[in-house]
Amino acid sequence: MFSLKAALAKPFAKRVYKSVQKWANNPVETQHEVFQKLISDAATTQFGKDHDFISINNHEDFVKRVPVRDYEDLKPYVERVVAGEEDILWKGKPVYFAKTSGTTSGAKYIPITKESMPTHVEAARNAILLYIHETGNAKFVDGKMIFLQGSPILETQNGIQLGRLSGIVAHYVPKYLQKNRMPSLETNCIEDWETKVNAIVEETLPENMTIISGIPSWVQMYFERLQEKTGKKVGDIFKNFNLFIFGGVNYEPYRAKFESLIGRKVDSIELYPASEGFFAYQDKQGEKGMLLQLKSGIFYEFIKADDFFNENPKRITIKDVEVDVNYVMLISTNAGLWGYNIGDTIQFTSTKPYRVIVSGRIKHFISAFGEHVIGKEVEQALQEALVDHSAEVSEFTVAPQINPTQGLPYHEWCIEFEKEPENISALAQKIDASLQKQNSYYFDLIEGKVLQPLKITLVKKGGFQDYMKSIGKLGGQNKLPRLSNDRKIVDNLETLNLTK
Repeated sequence: MFSLKAALAKPFAKRVYKSVQKWANNPVETQHEVFQKLISDAATTQFGKDHDFISINNHEDFVKRVPVRDYEDLKPYVERVVAGEEDILWKGKPVYFAKTSGTTSGAKYIPITKESMPTHVEAARNAILLYIHETGNAKFVDGKMIFLQGSPILETQNGIQLGRLSGIVAHYVPKYLQKNRMPSLETNCIEDWETKVNAIVEETLPENMTIISGIPSWVQMYFERLQEKTGKKVGDIFKNFNLFIFGGVNYEPYRAKFESLIGRKVDSIELYPASEGFFAYQDKQGEKGMLLQLKSGIFYEFIKADDFFNENPKRITIKDVEVDVNYVMLISTNAGLWGYNIGDTIQFTSTKPYRVIVSGRIKHFISAFGEHVIGKEVEQALQEALVDHSAEVSEFTVAPQINPTQGLPYHEWCIEFEKEPENISALAQKIDASLQKQNSYYFDLIEGKVLQPLKITLVKKGGFQDYMKSIGKLGGQNKLPRLSNDRKIVDNLETLNLTK
């Protein structure tokens, strides 16, 4: 059947592809232009005056005048913006605050301005258009699509609207997709996550769902409810569902489980959105990594993760980055964030063009014994081990056991299996061998008998969801940390009787 919408999508996708290629092929020049415009536009703001923006001509000047900051460091400026003052971090007032729950800061208010808001929408749109351009597949534009997200209800404070990022973005769905999107506004406004998922199941079951999107752990919950309700695979319920869009966490630990729930393989697009900016998206199906958004009002700096906690670590721009090195990513944006550490660590998979993967969080690592194990390493180790064992993992987290009742300290892996392996200890050995291969510090500690090999603790079915519910973080954009340098999560699992 002929579809005008699908037919029009292809030339539009081609035009966007050519536009993206222009800046992707001129990365250093593009970033220089972004940098100059940011400094120029913010020179008369309070932050610009305090940091002598008028005399900044290059990156070296910027590094001398603008220190690396996280949210706590920037908070005195943010509080003035929240109070309604103008021209503090950026021209005028923000149009929104994306309200997030910080682990150390309580609620965080991340400004979104009239200049930065369009970049969030454009990047999400372009990710889909580049997929259409590459694959030629545009049939899905005629079906229903869902993004499992937070409530779109916004509050107003001193003339600025505030809410969750996903709720803010929900107000920017293009008109030509309004009839396609699910769920209804009424369902989307339900705050309780479990009630909301059940309502979404009821609404979507009779529909022709073609795109499903969200953080994998919460989409998995939706898929499981669909299967419980119908006894069918998701791919049989939604026969035209062929595109899964996700972000927030690494999909690989979930892939086998998803393919089992769906009953077949579907194409996927990985996104790297955050309240602070939409940083990257997957631009090629066969390539590892996501295309870094270099022309989105964001100027990027990078510090080697190994050097980050040193005094005055070196800050570099994209022209000096290397592939496969773990970097802390800093941003300066047209929302008024300057030299801002978002907390993520990334690695470049390519520099022509610049593609990245998220390797973890600079505060989410285990280095209780100097091993500095990061998120990417534990995810890869688990993935490699699962290939050789007939097992499926729903969720996991890792923490150090410094004072075991007997024997040497070790890393404790709390894993919730969808399908348990026949031999847990063999799986543990395989994971440990992969970790030793990836991380020389960890290898040395095992070889030197400072640590014993990791141990797996089984978590009950649904245990991690129960844990997230117990701390008020079930659903939405909340994510379980893969790694902790302390035992808060693991101890909570035990206290709540969620381990076997």
